[in-house]
Amino acid sequence: MTASTTLRLGGPDAPDGYDVVVGDDLLHRLPQLLGPGVRRVAVIHPVALAGLGERVRSALSSVGLDAHAIQIPDGEGAKDAAVAAHCWEALGRLGFTRSDAVVTVGGGATTDMGGFVAATWLRGVKVVHVPTTLLAMVDAAVGGKTGMNTGEGKNLVGAFHEPSGVLCDLTTLETLPRPELVSGMAEVVKCGFIADPEILAIVERSPADAMTPGSPQLRELVERAIQVKLDVVSADFKETGGVGGHPGREALNYGHTLGHAIERAEKYQWRHGEAISIGMVFVAELARFHGRLDSSTADRHRSVLESVGLPTSYAGASWPELLATMRIDKKSRGDLMRFVVLEELARPVVLEGPSPELLEQAFAAVSAR
Repeated sequence: MTASTTLRLGGPDAPDGYDVVVGDDLLHRLPQLLGPGVRRVAVIHPVALAGLGERVRSALSSVGLDAHAIQIPDGEGAKDAAVAAHCWEALGRLGFTRSDAVVTVGGGATTDMGGFVAATWLRGVKVVHVPTTLLAMVDAAVGGKTGMNTGEGKNLVGAFHEPSGVLCDLTTLETLPRPELVSGMAEVVKCGFIADPEILAIVERSPADAMTPGSPQLRELVERAIQVKLDVVSADFKETGGVGGHPGREALNYGHTLGHAIERAEKYQWRHGEAISIGMVFVAELARFHGRLDSSTADRHRSVLESVGLPTSYAGASWPELLATMRIDKKSRGDLMRFVVLEELARPVVLEGPSPELLEQAFAAVSAR
């Protein structure tokens, strides 16, 4: 058995901290992450993972915990107010107190919604995430952001709620559908551009190895991407801003403003990583046209993303439709739209209030291909 790796979030903005455990066959570590004093546990899982959810529930019961499963819809359909209400009602029936805990088992939508339920029940109970997709491991499960969607956009309702731990069992990636693995790689590549260029180098040396579950390359990519997020979140947990011109936690939104608008325009039928991939190409073009980013780094976005099977162009919704959605994005400030862009590799900055002409020029470069 390959040894597990424990990464830890901690710092001035996250004094409590928590462990993120990465490795194979890690279910036995779950009680340790829940900690002492927990009596009841709600295992929140999507329909598609009913079998795994039951395995987790049974494992917790076997060590004396009063464990119950709560099933929610698959994918983005889980991130709905009615689903949150269903979970709250279940916790009420089970008699959940503030000393009890939630365990989420699933992808990013499950960790977002399960985390939100934990954050809002009795104003906050423990949650441990067991992410089962690459996207959830490197992004949604780490960092303490929770949320759900509304008719007006994605993740507009949410709360900051740190997990008590995260268990990234890499064996779950072996049965992950290929399109989901590809989607998750967008967030990995994002971490390479904003903070850790070695991630890009690993992908470029062998995209096939980088995309093979069980390979040392994919494990290193997962650990590096998680470390990037932990470093950023430790310094700026509630996204109040970085120091020395760094955007702080906002840097993690690289490519997300247009990406979220595309997701909404496509009625959430696109995978998150596919939309974010196009969003990253868009902000690379925006930075190029603004004179901030050299052409070779801008072009590198397309080459790296395409090498792992991600899209880099979009011809779906109209520019006015996408622009209207971006204007109400939670990253905007008043009437000013904000975009994280690169000045150079691993040097993100915020570009505030770019001109309409510049934005349309950047979108034209994405939609023309």
